[in-house]
Amino acid sequence: MQARITSLDVARRAGVSQSAVSRVFSGASASAATIAKVRAAADELGYRPNSLARAMITGKSRIIGLLVAYLDNQFYPVALERLSNALQAKGYHILVFMVENASDGIDDTVQELLGYQVDGIVTASVSMSSELTARCAAAGIPVVMFNRGQDGSGFSSVTSANVEGGRKVAEFLLAGGHQRIAHIAGWEGSSTGRDRQRGFVEGLAAQGAAPVAVIDGMYKRGVAAEAARALMARPDAPDAIFVGNDHMAFAVLDVLRAELGRDVPNEVSVVGYDDVPLAAWPAYDLTTVRQPVNRMVEATVDTLLAQIDDRARPAQKIEIDGPLILRGSARIPEGWQT
Repeated sequence: MQARITSLDVARRAGVSQSAVSRVFSGASASAATIAKVRAAADELGYRPNSLARAMITGKSRIIGLLVAYLDNQFYPVALERLSNALQAKGYHILVFMVENASDGIDDTVQELLGYQVDGIVTASVSMSSELTARCAAAGIPVVMFNRGQDGSGFSSVTSANVEGGRKVAEFLLAGGHQRIAHIAGWEGSSTGRDRQRGFVEGLAAQGAAPVAVIDGMYKRGVAAEAARALMARPDAPDAIFVGNDHMAFAVLDVLRAELGRDVPNEVSVVGYDDVPLAAWPAYDLTTVRQPVNRMVEATVDTLLAQIDDRARPAQKIEIDGPLILRGSARIPEGWQT
């Protein structure tokens, strides 16, 4: 059995000191010539640095934990890929954990992450209990909440401007002459769902209107489909529906067109939220509010790394505005400008 190759072996092959090898693989300062010699020697010998050992020495693991509640919503695979790429470009390794939005599962997962000596945590649509907040604070681990906010957590958050997004949809649908407007909201336990609903209802109220119904779609396709059936069975069936995200909006469109035979948008307009790639497919052609995912990812990474470098840095609440993308699922008011 071949003996394990060590940094000392690499140093001897490259003709440099062992500390020079450590500097190269830790990202510390080293000349271009030294880096080239060390990496060439490491490749020849098949050497791989021991990240855990380096973490014990430097106090930094270069590992970021990503907590994700679910991937059914097409927004999250896109966002997580870009988060992972952005963090890896900064020299960090990524550990992804799937969790349920239930305290026990999240508690266990966060405890496991802390065992990996992660430098920071990004949560995507995951709520954190006060106990977890205290635990991360005590461990000195910065947390940034992506696409979710949580008042009183002490954590930084990065979201789209959800209240303003909901208001844009209300103004758009009223300008299109819709009289009976309904809302299939996101999960009421999430800040994103509540904020989009608040902006939408306030936007209607500002022009003397109110939704004919608001139903919690719970960010679930099946729940949204059933909500669409219930809405269209009402005597005052809506002529427009704002759906709290695209994942649910696709289910609503499927019910309206394929199951109920409704003409979208001539009989009923549908607007979503996120602008996932599927929204632009001709089969859906969904009018929707775009979440500016690239800017949200950039802000998340910048905020997290700044807090890793300065643990005393105060938490930030960042909201990034996104445009309303006009497509064929909703009636477009004459002369409407996004």
